[in-house]
Amino acid sequence: TEEEFAESIVAWRCSKDASARQVADAASATWSNINSALSPIIGQHGVAALFKRSLHLQQIHYPPLMAVSNSNILPGEFTAELRAFLTQQTNANAWLINSAILNTFYELLTNLIGNSLTHQLLHSLFSAPSSGDPAQDITS
Repeated sequence: TEEEFAESIVAWRCSKDASARQVADAASATWSNINSALSPIIGQHGVAALFKRSLHLQQIHYPPLMAVSNSNILPGEFTAELRAFLTQQTNANAWLINSAILNTFYELLTNLIGNSLTHQLLHSLFSAPSSGDPAQDITS
């Protein structure tokens, strides 16, 4: 689900006791990865539009997001405003706000391209790399 996705992504990047700056750095890296993965499919303008819509929908719960939502969000460069905003929040709020935006983004994307493709595209970005050596083909 969206909530599980956001919670796992934020936790994958930083711990719950991370500072607001660490959460902001993790959020910036996460959104950059999402942009890179989705731009070839829905375009940079599409990613930026979904991001901006996610901000707009979350400003009901987090009114200070209006400043970020109303800023000129450029395709491919939309993380700077969010990063600056998150660094000004408490540690817990930075975590919650980024999770909420990710949840909303995931839901919007799922409505656009379907659950299976959304899951495939976004979850593959954050799979932990294998810690072992690659398997060897010993059949030859």
